[in-house]
Amino acid sequence: MKSNRWKRNLPLHLMIIPGVILIFLFAYIPMGGIAMAFQKFIPNRGLFGSEWVGFANFVYMINMPDIYDVVRNTVLIAMSKIVLGQFVAIMAALLLNEMRNRRVVRTVQTLIYMPHFLSWVILGGILVDVLSTNGGIVNQLLGVFGIEPIFFLGSNSWFPITLIASDIWKEFGFSTIIYLAALTSINPSLYEAAYIDGANRWKQTLHITLPGIGPIVVLLALLSLGNVLNAGFEQVFMLYSPQVYRSGDIIDTMVYRIGFQDFQYGVSTAVNLFKSVISMVLIIISYRLVYKIANYRIF
Repeated sequence: MKSNRWKRNLPLHLMIIPGVILIFLFAYIPMGGIAMAFQKFIPNRGLFGSEWVGFANFVYMINMPDIYDVVRNTVLIAMSKIVLGQFVAIMAALLLNEMRNRRVVRTVQTLIYMPHFLSWVILGGILVDVLSTNGGIVNQLLGVFGIEPIFFLGSNSWFPITLIASDIWKEFGFSTIIYLAALTSINPSLYEAAYIDGANRWKQTLHITLPGIGPIVVLLALLSLGNVLNAGFEQVFMLYSPQVYRSGDIIDTMVYRIGFQDFQYGVSTAVNLFKSVISMVLIIISYRLVYKIANYRIF
């Protein structure tokens, strides 16, 4: 019996071999570089020739004057993206679900989903031009209402808001499609019964639609906990500058600067290892919560 099942599944096992090889080459083998977190790493000496310093790099990391600001920025930006992004996606899904012209719905879906496929290299250049204080269309529109130009990418007050708003605009279309799919699983007879009982569209949404997609909302929210320390390296790297380090610098960009600009490879590895361990703990917690609250599990 087991032999027949193995033969039946053999093509599927063969199909995953290229993926397993890639993961092994690019995910598992580089994990040997974790040793740099405990070394004063010098490239021409390599991993086996560099001096071992124990936890000195971690002590240095803790004593860095801006480490706590960076962690705060990372958590604040990431949590804002997660919470507000899910809220906007749910609202968009509910509004699209109320529309009866399916052609318009498909058009709107396509338009809000398109930015998801664009890289931050492209969008970063677009945002720099659009938000520029010198001829940017946003500041031109603000000028029509008598508002002074705002330095969105150079102000510590506005830069985090710009990061959060632009990320939501780019990614909420993807989550919207998930919620629209969840809405299709709600039994239409519930709406018919509510209509007969005199419930208007708002009460139907409040008492049928939202509870119907509640498990998906909880699932996506809890699974997002693992990304609390991932505030979006590509986006921040493309948009930030030294004048907004105080409010926009995150762990990933700090690791990049320490490693590739200051050439402190051991310290940068220590910071990244710290982030990875915390992220792993959050992922474990999120999966535990998902299993208990939403009865969802992968393994």
